[in-house]
Amino acid sequence: MIERRRLLALPLLAPFLTAAAQAQGVSSRPVTIVSPYMAGGTSDIIARVLGEGLSELWKQPVLIENRPGANGSIGVSAVARSAPDGHTLLAVASSALTLNPLLYKKLSYDVDRDLVPVSVTGQVPNVVVVNPRLPARDLAELIALARAKPGGLIYASQGIGSNGQMNAEMFRLATGIALVHVPYKGSAQAVTDLVGGQVDLMFDNLPTVLEHIRGGQLRALAVTSANRSPLLPEVPTVAEAAIPGFDTSAWFAVLAPKATPPQLLARLEQAVTGVLAQPAVSAKLGAAGVAVAAAGSAELAGRIAQDRRTWGEVIARAGIAVE
Repeated sequence: MIERRRLLALPLLAPFLTAAAQAQGVSSRPVTIVSPYMAGGTSDIIARVLGEGLSELWKQPVLIENRPGANGSIGVSAVARSAPDGHTLLAVASSALTLNPLLYKKLSYDVDRDLVPVSVTGQVPNVVVVNPRLPARDLAELIALARAKPGGLIYASQGIGSNGQMNAEMFRLATGIALVHVPYKGSAQAVTDLVGGQVDLMFDNLPTVLEHIRGGQLRALAVTSANRSPLLPEVPTVAEAAIPGFDTSAWFAVLAPKATPPQLLARLEQAVTGVLAQPAVSAKLGAAGVAVAAAGSAELAGRIAQDRRTWGEVIARAGIAVE
């Protein structure tokens, strides 16, 4: 007979095991949360904070596995192909769910067919940041500079089809300015080159550039959300500074393989939203610039559909294509 303490090590899956399986001593494997990006980005930050909370809740290891590449597609595909048993989850940025299906003709996964929503986890504004040597101290001056030098300003992004590119293209379309786009493989090198002056500006998640702003290596001109960030209260919104109605945020979510049993999904949703509701977790993410947005599977599905409509229009108008 299995000892009681061993059974307690299976809090996530025990309700779904048969009595016979329990009697045979089914092992308690660690849960893996896949972050389909390089370590250090916003999605990775959220995954690690969430993983710590879930590990404490479940009393079992929760591992974070970074599987970057192809704008998140490699990691997402790995989760889509994994067993639907609650041991593998996906912590992902909205772009992999909404932009990739619009841009890639031969995507290695289908969000609707291969994955099922668990919960929204958080959202962050993007920040319009420039190299401090650029003679633009606010958004109006940036727009004026771009108009005076059509095609003379270079903006970096995290990659073709990234949320940063979408925000920059929405901004470009709204203002009528011409910008040159240089895509990178993630934020890290793009931010490094922006600090070094190889590129002029960038739209990036607040957590990624916050310390560079505070340290003076980058200048923040505006945030893309409807409201100012409490971490940068002196920085106006894009809507305030130049484009009324401009309102975008990058959001993040947890998903599971499609065939995950409904009862298990309900428990996963309850666990994730419960951890995110903890004041300590909210404070830790808030200090990094992430606003907790613990919303269940139904709202997540709605967000995916809405963003596909919004960004589909931007992609069509801007003529964005992935080879």
